Order: sequence, then C-alpha cells, then structure tokens
Amino acid sequence: MNQDTPFENRLPLDELNHAAFQIRNEINKVIVGQEKVLDLLLTAVIANGHVLIEGVPGVAKTMIAKLLSKSISSDFSRLQFTPDLMPSDVVGTMVYNTGKSAFEFNKGPIFSNLVLIDEINRAPAKTQAALFEVMEERQVTIDGHTHKMEPPFLVFATQNPVEHEGTYRLPEAQLDRFLFKIDIDYPNLEQEVSILSNAQKREEKDPLSLVNSIITGEAITHYQDMASKVIVEDDLLRYIAQIVEKTRSSHSLFLGGSPRASLAILNSAKAYAALEGRDFVTPDDIKMVLIPVLCHRVILTPEKEMEGVKPEIIIQQIIDSVEVPR
Repeated sequence: MNQDTPFENRLPLDELNHAAFQIRNEINKVIVGQEKVLDLLLTAVIANGHVLIEGVPGVAKTMIAKLLSKSISSDFSRLQFTPDLMPSDVVGTMVYNTGKSAFEFNKGPIFSNLVLIDEINRAPAKTQAALFEVMEERQVTIDGHTHKMEPPFLVFATQNPVEHEGTYRLPEAQLDRFLFKIDIDYPNLEQEVSILSNAQKREEKDPLSLVNSIITGEAITHYQDMASKVIVEDDLLRYIAQIVEKTRSSHSLFLGGSPRASLAILNSAKAYAALEGRDFVTPDDIKMVLIPVLCHRVILTPEKEMEGVKPEIIIQQIIDSVEVPR
C-alpha cells in the first residue's frame, strides 16, 4: 500500500492510509512475506466483513489473526472449536438468578468486537448454525430476545484444508457469510530464512508483545463508513456484474456467485481503494478482491473436481475473458 497520495481526495483518507501503513509495519515485526494476506485482512476489516483463513498447520494462520487483533485496540475473544462444542458455548445461555428470581442472559464469547475462531470446521452442524444469525445480522436471538453486537464486529476463522478426520464441512450458507476466503501458503526459501532469523533474535519473547495497538474500534467504524462513500463508476459496476454472471453460466461450475457475491466485490473493492488512499475504485482494485470473494462461493462440477481443478483457476479464466473497462 502507498503511504502518500499525489492527488486531492474528496474524502479525508490520509489518516486511514497512514494507520494501515503502521499496522503493516507492526505485524511485519513477526510475520514475513505475507503482504497480500495482510492487505486482504485489512481490506476485510474496513469492508466490515468476516474472513476465513485456510492453510496447512504451521503457516501462522492463527498468529496473523491474533497480531491484527492486537494492532486494533478493541475487545478480543478466541474460541477453539471442538466436536463437543455446544451452541450455548458460543452465543451464551439463560441462567437463573436466585437473587432476582428470574432468568438472565449470560453472554458467550462471541460477544466481542474481534472474534478469532480456531479450526472452525471441527464443530458440528448445530454449533455452526449458531453463527448464522450473528455473522449476517450481527445480533443473537435467545428466547425471543434480540441482543445486538457492539460495532465493530468481525470474525476471523481458521481451518486446515488437509486434515479431514474429526472435521465437518462448512455449510454453503455459512461460507457465504465470509467476505473473503484467504489461502496462506508455505513461505519461499528466503522468507523461511528470515522467519528463523527473527525467531533467533527475539529469543523467548512472546511475538504478540512486539506489536503495538495502532487504531481503536471507534476509528475502525468511522473508516468503514468513510469507505462506503468511495466512488465507483457505472462501467465498473457492470464489470463486476459481468464477471459474477459468467460464474453462473460457466460449464465448469455447478454453482456460481449470488448477488451477495457482487455486493461483496463492490464493498471490498471500495475498502481496498480507501486503504490505498483513493476515493475512487479502479479495475485493479476489483481484480485484487475477486478471487478471495468468489473462491468459496462457487462449486465446481463433479467432472472438474475429479480432475483436481481448483475454483481459483476457473475464476481466473472468467476474469481473463471479461474486457476490462478503460
């Protein structure tokens, strides 16, 4: 991301641009070589969207989410999903207060600003279903009473794509509630050398202790509102719609993107532009977010699955087939 912007903006985005620059610097004290992942995580925060982070064990999925949460001065909670986890362990339950002779709602750990759910696919369907309402509507309904979440409310969830024993496939309806699905891959050789060097230098220090809080939850809410005002030209709206429409007519996809996917592309492109210090969206902003928005929302045909094709490949082919507005 660029710290300086050489033009006059309609929106005062310099402060956001500088805060994002600082957050990246703080997280890079610990994390090496995940610049695009950091960009997408920050984009999701400003777009007010939840993120599913996928990767094999040991690639810092949980750590990068914890570091980002540490850089934001706000309430944070972590849930370790297990096969015996109950919905009440997540959202809370009614407890009888003997002093008042009445039942009271005891809030669960989901009531926080930033929630990290580790290994989300290890919980059964009934526990996954407990997240449907709170992730989409940012509220929890218990015994007919609605409890609103305090903004900002963001869920970062991790899952392991290779270990399937004791896991449950996430329902499509729940996957659709995640703005992005971000894949974290292995570092290259030089990056791994840097990881070892950094670990050697900090000795036994907790990596979280190296990261300072940069921004408040209130500021995040303000920047989210500001990003919603970023300009998107009509030809770019059509560009988004054309790409999503092609996912529905592709012979390689059994299920294409929904209008919610189109809105997710729009909102995340606006957030990315704001983080870049611009009050208007470019085609490159849209291209940046297309695959993370669409890859978990489309379903391959059985033939393509048997061939071992990844959704990202089909989505990229669709992107390449649509003319970019000039």
